[in-house]
Amino acid sequence: MATFITRLPADGSGIRLAVKDLIDMAGLPTTGGSAALEKTATPADHDALCMAGARAAGTVIVGKVNLHELAFGASGVNEYFGTPVNPLDPQRVPGGSSSGSAVAVADGEADIAYGSDTGGSIRVPAAFCGITGLKTTHGRVPLAGVWPLAPSLDTVGPMARDVAGVAAGMALLEPGFAVDVPAAGRLGRIRPAGIDVDPAIDSAIDAALARSGLAVTETMLPGWLAARDTCGVIIDAEAVESNRELLADPVKRDLLGSDVRARLDGGAAVTPDELAAARAAQPAWREAMTHALSEVDLLVLPTVPFYPPLLEDARMHLTGFTNPVNLAGFPAVALPVPSSQRLPASLQLIGPPGSEALLLATAAIVEAAAGLA
Repeated sequence: MATFITRLPADGSGIRLAVKDLIDMAGLPTTGGSAALEKTATPADHDALCMAGARAAGTVIVGKVNLHELAFGASGVNEYFGTPVNPLDPQRVPGGSSSGSAVAVADGEADIAYGSDTGGSIRVPAAFCGITGLKTTHGRVPLAGVWPLAPSLDTVGPMARDVAGVAAGMALLEPGFAVDVPAAGRLGRIRPAGIDVDPAIDSAIDAALARSGLAVTETMLPGWLAARDTCGVIIDAEAVESNRELLADPVKRDLLGSDVRARLDGGAAVTPDELAAARAAQPAWREAMTHALSEVDLLVLPTVPFYPPLLEDARMHLTGFTNPVNLAGFPAVALPVPSSQRLPASLQLIGPPGSEALLLATAAIVEAAAGLA
């Protein structure tokens, strides 16, 4: 099913953890979901720093899981290792880049999975596979030993079937973490201009909020579409720097999947002036989100504005509602809610830096009211 790149014997009992294969584990190669890395990868000498809590807790690691190659894509389609099968509909993309992480959890092969999120790579597959995923505050979880995509935006976070599982995953990533705060008192419902939303998705989000009993007000946050595009410029440019050695080696370059090679070529065309302008716009966007969150406790909108596309439509733009959050560096959680269609919708809560406990406390209220836990 292309979910696992390296499967490990699940000896012992306890929490079963799947690890995205761009996170180093001692004694195993890190492939990044890429033939260009896998062909010459050697076993890692050390675990990535983010593995320390799981090791100390004696967690049962079931294996390293597949991803969109080099974490550079949101569909989860992988030309080399194969594409993990979306358990909700095998004709549809699983979402990426943490596709294997989402599918391992949704299929019950892991209780928790570690994913990474640079522009939506935890939240999009969580949405498409009907599970819960947490994008952490940038810098909260150490990235040493994690193959980089865009270091100024990269984050590592947990994925699980429900909010309690994500909280347990966060406690592995950050020992001592606890959901020890009350739920948010005020939510700001944002409706970004310039991006079409499936009416069934919008209705599902509003219905879930109404069932939750949480106080919700309509909140304005101008500039969302520009933030999406700004984030894209930074990701593309930094991805080229992160993978420059692969691009410089003709053999490795030829081993890259066609979609990733094309994206890296596009990133190489970003000029220094364009990158400088994108970085200059970043503080203003962070301030805009901070201002919106000064009037409410959390912001809420769909995770993705449409249901998972069919595999043949994998190149749709999937991160329009997620990568502005990465541009700000703020945390966000995605969780499934019922919809009028066969597939669930996914609701996204966004908070200020360091508000992971508040996000999960509030998500638990929405989850209980939705009846999907």
